[in-house]
Amino acid sequence: MFEPSAQRFDVGDKPAFYAELATQARALFAGERDRIANAANLSALLWLTLPALNWAGFYLYDGRELVLGPFQGKPACVRIALGRGVCGTAAATRRTQVVANVHEFPGHIACDAASNSEIVVPLLRGEELLGVLDLDSPQLARFDAQDREGLEQLARIWVEALG
Repeated sequence: MFEPSAQRFDVGDKPAFYAELATQARALFAGERDRIANAANLSALLWLTLPALNWAGFYLYDGRELVLGPFQGKPACVRIALGRGVCGTAAATRRTQVVANVHEFPGHIACDAASNSEIVVPLLRGEELLGVLDLDSPQLARFDAQDREGLEQLARIWVEALG
């Protein structure tokens, strides 16, 4: 059985690590404007490089709700209403949500019972909501301010690639 954590890297210096991921993401997106293709590649890049993840992917906004997009990990919830759970809250508030313990988050949607912490970054083009980038971890308090900054930068790079 494939064990993705065996392929993940020791992050060490997070700012330098995320700067390298930004370079890799720009290279992956070079000349490609398709949001699905770029979301798939970014999901795979994050899954293969970030330690202690059990889900990495996208929910895309269809004008009414968030709909499951490209991801790596176990099967997930397909549709999420704005304002519901961590993803819906990030989308509704248009603010990154860093949740140290998802079991303490009001209205948390448990797609995978193994998830204990989560970070969700809204994908915005100006004021337009495109979706969210969602990462889950089996570790409590897995994500910090440096992860937030690095993932927000990667989200901006994804949005910019759309043109």
